[in-house]
Amino acid sequence: MTSSNPSPAPAFLPTPSGSYVVPESLPTGGIEFSLVLPTFKEAQNIQPALRAVCDTLSQVEGLRYEVIVVDDNSPDGTADLALSLSAEMPAIRVIRRTQESGLATAVIRGWQAARGEILAVMDADLQHPPEVLGQLVQAIRNGADLAIGSRHVEEGGVSDWSILRRIVSRTAQMIGLVLLPDVVGRVSDPMSGYFLLKRRTIAGKPLNPTGYKILIEVLGRGTIRSIDEVGYVFRERQEGSSKISTRIYLQYLQHLLRLRFDLLAQSPFVRFCVVGATGYLVDMLLLYWLSDPRSLGFGLTRSKIASAEAAIVNNFLWNDAWTFAPLVGAARSLRSKFRRFLKFNAICTLGLALSVVLLNIQFNWFGLNRYLANTVAIVITMLWNYTFNKRLGWRTTS
Repeated sequence: MTSSNPSPAPAFLPTPSGSYVVPESLPTGGIEFSLVLPTFKEAQNIQPALRAVCDTLSQVEGLRYEVIVVDDNSPDGTADLALSLSAEMPAIRVIRRTQESGLATAVIRGWQAARGEILAVMDADLQHPPEVLGQLVQAIRNGADLAIGSRHVEEGGVSDWSILRRIVSRTAQMIGLVLLPDVVGRVSDPMSGYFLLKRRTIAGKPLNPTGYKILIEVLGRGTIRSIDEVGYVFRERQEGSSKISTRIYLQYLQHLLRLRFDLLAQSPFVRFCVVGATGYLVDMLLLYWLSDPRSLGFGLTRSKIASAEAAIVNNFLWNDAWTFAPLVGAARSLRSKFRRFLKFNAICTLGLALSVVLLNIQFNWFGLNRYLANTVAIVITMLWNYTFNKRLGWRTTS
């Protein structure tokens, strides 16, 4: 990769699973705003786009900015054309990628090299009107974590899209709403590629997008509290050819599914259930060993209490180290851990009492198989335990 000036080298931080991480900050040189333009075969558009962008940003009061072109080694010389403007417009930087490609990863590579506390992206083909940038910057300055150029709010729209293209776009959005309602449903235009955000909302978070829709990745993995949307009219491309293809839509679906599974894996409730499954095995094995007539043959109630207590100890250790680890914070001393264990045990003991009652009712009154009855009791008790441990067990360290 090459840059048009001797600014700090891009901080491309390695992470597990091939994901990307934006650093907390780089030496800024007074830069407040960093705009990334990902490009591939945009020779006809790049210079007019850069002139329009720099002209607009120069009119924003007090804004010190940089414009980073991240080019995927375009054979038409897009990177060289952008670089040729840097003498006239020193805010322009150019990164030429030769080892990887793709719009979403190009955006993150640009953000990794960016120096501003406000990060942004827009297309380099003039389909995103540069004159809206000032409104988006002002939205961030007014306190928004994320400012989106939207086609689906007041003053927004598309120019001359065909009925088929409108249907395809809306269908893609509906699929996103079904798979990721808590992510896609937060904004009117989750397919937008024109937005600004505060660096801190994504700094240090592993990002792993596929295809073109980087905004969904930001919404899904970033810490986004406040959002502002500014309407704009999406323009038709005047020069060059569109990159949209069937492959892009397949990548979009792949991205949605990957993000859905990743977010589920990070869910405290899902983790609590996984831990509960290990506790279930401990509980069942001990219950069999202690109560089964072919083994020790102890009474069912005594056996259940012992097996459940062993499962409680197992579950606490896993939940403290994994499920609720973000709530533990700095309270990692043995004394703090013991206090959490006492609270966890107290809550789970109440759940255990409920479990014993449910087990005996099912086994003694309805003649249900002891192991099936125990499974039903465990599921109901798990919901109790999760709700009250999240609210009370780790509350003082949240």
